[in-house]
Amino acid sequence: MTDTRPPASKNLVTTDWLAARLGKPGVAVVDGSFYLPALKRDARAEFLSAHIPGAVFFDIDAIADHSTDLPHMLPGATQFAAEVGKLGIANDDTIVVYDGAGLGGAPRVWWTFRAFGAKNVFILDGGLPKWKAEGRPTESGNAKPAPKQFTGDLNTGQVATTDDVSLALMNESAQVVDARPADRFRGEAPEPRPGIRSGHMPGAKNVPVTGLIENGRLIAPDKIAEKFKAGGVDLDKPMITSCGSGVTAATLWFALDAIGKAPKQLYDGSWTEWGGRPDLPITTKD
Repeated sequence: MTDTRPPASKNLVTTDWLAARLGKPGVAVVDGSFYLPALKRDARAEFLSAHIPGAVFFDIDAIADHSTDLPHMLPGATQFAAEVGKLGIANDDTIVVYDGAGLGGAPRVWWTFRAFGAKNVFILDGGLPKWKAEGRPTESGNAKPAPKQFTGDLNTGQVATTDDVSLALMNESAQVVDARPADRFRGEAPEPRPGIRSGHMPGAKNVPVTGLIENGRLIAPDKIAEKFKAGGVDLDKPMITSCGSGVTAATLWFALDAIGKAPKQLYDGSWTEWGGRPDLPITTKD
């Protein structure tokens, strides 16, 4: 049965909306698919096999800071502008991001564009699975966009460092909300990346991202609020979102933004950075 729920966020556009605008000037369609190695899915190979016509592939591991061993950390503004300019995207374009999971890697790409100053950035509700299920067209092969100029600076204020997170946990100036599965949060399941300790930051809250997604789509706003409250989050106080490596932390951000409670910051290094540093405290207790 087709999921006919209305979009849960003002930052979601429908497949009908996108289909009516495909190929129009100033509309950029971006495949932001990303998968952990355990899923054994190759995002780029899947893009080459089938993508929405005119879409370009945003590789979060390539458009990233390569001076660090941490995965897909935000690049500098100059690098970001050059990379997305080559993808044929300008900062004043209407940018529509989708992914192959429905709502997987797209929020991270949405959040990244917004961090670099793009204003008109949306996510395709239901992503590629919904697009395909409706029998809409796809194409294969490499994208060949005409280059554009992207200008924008990184809003560093929305990006949390380890020091920011440590201070927030110490003085309770912001709640740290972790999107990882509950068993990883509690240290009962190993981390997918080798060398990363199990557990969580003392004082962090856990709102598993899987509970915010149903059939590849964001759940209804009232249910979003319930999930965060069930995780012990006070929606009226500042929040820093975190996860394994900064990807699903953006999905928490996207969900919170949908109910008018956008977080203060996103911890870009997330648990890969925190759990990989023996000098930082961890716990396995709730």
